[in-house]
Amino acid sequence: MRIYRHNPTLLPRAWRRKQQARKLRLRACVGMLALALLACVAQNTAAQGTQKVYRHQNQAWVSLNSTIKVADKWALLGDVHVRRNQFLTDPNFYFLRAGGAYFLKPKLTVAAGYAHMWLAAPTPSGRFVFGNENRVYQQLQWAFPLTKNTNFTLLQRIRNEQRWQQKIVNGSPTSNYRFTNRVRYLASVSIPVFKSQKLPKLMLANELLLHFGKEVQINAFDQNRLTIGIQQRLSKTFSFDFGYMHLVQRKIFGYQYDVNHTLRLFFYYNGSLEKQPHAHQRHHHSGEE
Repeated sequence: MRIYRHNPTLLPRAWRRKQQARKLRLRACVGMLALALLACVAQNTAAQGTQKVYRHQNQAWVSLNSTIKVADKWALLGDVHVRRNQFLTDPNFYFLRAGGAYFLKPKLTVAAGYAHMWLAAPTPSGRFVFGNENRVYQQLQWAFPLTKNTNFTLLQRIRNEQRWQQKIVNGSPTSNYRFTNRVRYLASVSIPVFKSQKLPKLMLANELLLHFGKEVQINAFDQNRLTIGIQQRLSKTFSFDFGYMHLVQRKIFGYQYDVNHTLRLFFYYNGSLEKQPHAHQRHHHSGEE
C-alpha cells in the first residue's frame, strides 16, 4: 500500500476510474449547490427593506421539444409548452418556440430563434385574458460525460433573451409593451441509478434567470427553477423527463413573489431528415419556456 500511496499510477485502472468518477460527481453536486445558493442570495437581496409577499401555486407543465437534423451540423428546433395553475384547472401560459441550431461539436451547439407566449391574467370578473410576449433568443449549450466510461452526464446552457411583454391594465391588454433582456444559466446532471440503460436515470437541474432593463426594479433576480426527477429513453428518437420543479419568481413590482410547486412532464424528439444519418447522432435538448 505504501508503494500505491507514493505512486497512484500503480493502482488498478478500474479503481482509479471509480475514484475519478466520485470526484467529478462531487464537483458537479458542489456546482449545483453553488448555483442554488447564488439564486437564494439574489432572491433574499431582491427586496431588502420591503415586506415580501409570497403567493403559493400548484401547477402542471407539459411540453414537447423537437430537434430535427437537416444536415450534418444543422438542425431545426421546435417547442410547444402548456402550463396550468391549480394543476389543470386554470390557464397559466401557452408557448411556442422555433429556431435553428448549429453543432460546433456533437455535444456543443449554438442556437437562435423566435418564441411567442400567451400569458394568462385573471380579471375582476373571474375570466382570463391573455397578454402577448414576443421573444428572440440566442444560446450556447454543451453536454458531456463526466468520465469516459460512465453515463454520468452534465448539461449546461447559457441563453440570452430579448423580450417584449404586453402590458395589461385593469384586466385589459394595452398597446404598450415592456422590454427586458434576460440571461439564463442552466445546469442539469443526469445520474445513472441502474446498470441497465433501459431503466430511468436520476435528473437534478437548476436554472437561474436574471433580467435587465429600465423597468426592472430593485435588482436583476427574475426566477430560479430547481428540478428533481427521472429521465427515461423510450426509443432512439423519443425520451422524456418527469419530476417536481420548485419555481420562485419575483414579480415586476419587486416585493411580490410567486412560489410554484410544479409537476413537470417534458417529452423530447430527436429526429433526422438526412437520407443517411451519421453513426453518432447529435442530440440537442431545448427544454424550458
